[in-house]
Amino acid sequence: MNTIRPDLPTRRPLLAALAAALAGGALPAWAQARPDIKIALIASKTGPLEAYAKQTIVGFNMGLEYATGGTMAVAGRKLVVLERDDQGKPDVGRNLLAAAYGDEKVDLAVGPTASPVALAMLPVAEEYKKILIVEPAVADSITGERWNRYIFRTGRSSSQDAAANAAALDQPGNVIATLANDNAFGRDGIKAAKEFTKKAKIVHEEYLPVGTTDFTAGLQRIVDKLKDQPGRRFISVAWAGNPTPFPKIADLDLKRRFGIELATGGNILPAMVAYKQFEGMEGALYYYFGIPKNPVNEWLVANHYTKFKQPPDFFTAGGFAAAMAVVTALKKTNGDTGTEKLIATMEGMSFETPKGRMTFRKEDHQAMQDMFHFRIRNDPAFAWGVPELVRVIKAEELQIPIRNKR
Repeated sequence: MNTIRPDLPTRRPLLAALAAALAGGALPAWAQARPDIKIALIASKTGPLEAYAKQTIVGFNMGLEYATGGTMAVAGRKLVVLERDDQGKPDVGRNLLAAAYGDEKVDLAVGPTASPVALAMLPVAEEYKKILIVEPAVADSITGERWNRYIFRTGRSSSQDAAANAAALDQPGNVIATLANDNAFGRDGIKAAKEFTKKAKIVHEEYLPVGTTDFTAGLQRIVDKLKDQPGRRFISVAWAGNPTPFPKIADLDLKRRFGIELATGGNILPAMVAYKQFEGMEGALYYYFGIPKNPVNEWLVANHYTKFKQPPDFFTAGGFAAAMAVVTALKKTNGDTGTEKLIATMEGMSFETPKGRMTFRKEDHQAMQDMFHFRIRNDPAFAWGVPELVRVIKAEELQIPIRNKR
């Protein structure tokens, strides 16, 4: 005896429509998968900041893996990352971003590595009305006078670096000479350092180009300015890219010869090899894999060791943070990549990262975040000087000004 199925009148038209669509080579709208979400990841994969860029890329992809539980999809939409090399050149970065938004139809972009490249890219995001998450470029002007509403930044700013280092270094009687890159990163960083230095005295600013190989003349000018100053004397270094000045500073043995100490922030592990010669040095840093205690960092450290047989580095954490911001926002919008929807979602949004929770400030879209006061220990088990935590400098303690003019 045949059983009459009441669902057949409903199912037959659907099956017939599906068969017809398949015969025609296409699925109807109700049967199609949601389109991919395309993300441009622009970084300086060649040039002096190559190591930073490669870490950012690794961190970003690991962050997507963690945030999506390994599916690399949000709300049924696959995440597709298009990596592009800006070579550290502003014009190249600007053109790559325009091509990504205009020709490749990416939904949003992340990057770049260098502040000068980022500043060239900001107007492109505004022109195309598409989100650019800046990571890890640092210059204050990115979320300051050059900012526009399409820009969000997970990376720390020059002011965050400066405020954190001031918390460690700004003491009465301290005398400081600065050494920094002669570019937006270096000059914005020193400008912010001067603003946050209230008790110590800055007596000299030295700027040298990225890629400098001979630091002798610049360091001699610093020594000449500091050696006869009363008080505790420091050379404060804000440097990005290879080569770094730290080996030369160590070779000059400035503390023994002139009583001049080194003060600097964190850096990538290869640069921190020279820190072994500055045991007891204090400063503030963005990230070191052994400092934050949270589930995200535990996952990153364990999985990075498994994949690469070494710990995650400074900019690995930054790339990971950018990925966490992307996925957190997309989950909240259920995969909707409309720019206005994303802006409304991301303003004030908090998200977890390897260094702890970050929150995008509504006024300038800068990610407010904790920093870490450290002291260097020379541990023979590590090739680099180990930054041991003195204290967590909470985000709200840093009191970062809102610098945009809008």
